[in-house]
Amino acid sequence: METAFTSPADVTSALARTGYLADEALSTITFLASRLSRPVLLEGEPGTGKTALAEALAEALDLRLIRLQCYEGIDATQALYDWDFPRQILHLRAVEAVTHEAGADGDARALEQELFDERFLLARPVLEALRAAPCVLLVDEIDRADDEFEAFLLEVLSTWQVTIPELGTISAATPPLVVLTSNRTRELHDALKRRCLYHWIDHPGLARELEIVRSRLPEVPEALAEQVVTAVQRLRASGELIKPPGVAETLDWARALEAVGATRLDTEVAAATLGAALKYREDSERVRGALDKLLTA
Repeated sequence: METAFTSPADVTSALARTGYLADEALSTITFLASRLSRPVLLEGEPGTGKTALAEALAEALDLRLIRLQCYEGIDATQALYDWDFPRQILHLRAVEAVTHEAGADGDARALEQELFDERFLLARPVLEALRAAPCVLLVDEIDRADDEFEAFLLEVLSTWQVTIPELGTISAATPPLVVLTSNRTRELHDALKRRCLYHWIDHPGLARELEIVRSRLPEVPEALAEQVVTAVQRLRASGELIKPPGVAETLDWARALEAVGATRLDTEVAAATLGAALKYREDSERVRGALDKLLTA
């Protein structure tokens, strides 16, 4: 696909203008995905910025973002297309009424063609992306789908086309820029991985995470931002949490603290706003019992 990116450094700069700070490795794999028309598969812990990358790419390239949220039991119909049955029935009744009044016999073949006309087609995300390209197609949490759906998706990503029996084959004039994300709740098949360029997104270090907070939330006092990031880094390093906070939770916690007017992260305000960072009762209770140590270590 044609791309506005001329180099990995250009990707870094373009994403930074949207507030997304990518390291050299992520910028390089993103540049290659756009230059080679290859999907990019991002794996990593929840909250590390996988979905946000697709959103930032769409903004940076001024392209439409089309999102396919995967879930257990999703099939090709939910991803591809469906027919608007209520409208088809209304059309059928209208034709029957007109035919009856005119006293004429309807042409069954012509009526069938009318019912499966483009105007009654409901395009789902994958078909929509093929028709709207160039665009960014986000296939979010592909690991939640099953093997059959994965095989369907692999075929689409290999040919950039789908066939609708009633209408024929629809191909993308320009392949969309595809970002697949996975939280690695299960292993994806090698065939899909071979089709994609791969990158693991890890939690950022303290300096980069602080830079992200400053970029995304410039209204948060610098000292408060540093305290929040330091606390989150310690929570992750403890290895005791069911679900360590990701960058998304760091930003949420900083927003929450700024919203309540906090200028520093002390024990009282941390306990009151901890729900912005931790999402399990067991984690919250464990951390509340050690807040003094967490904030003063």
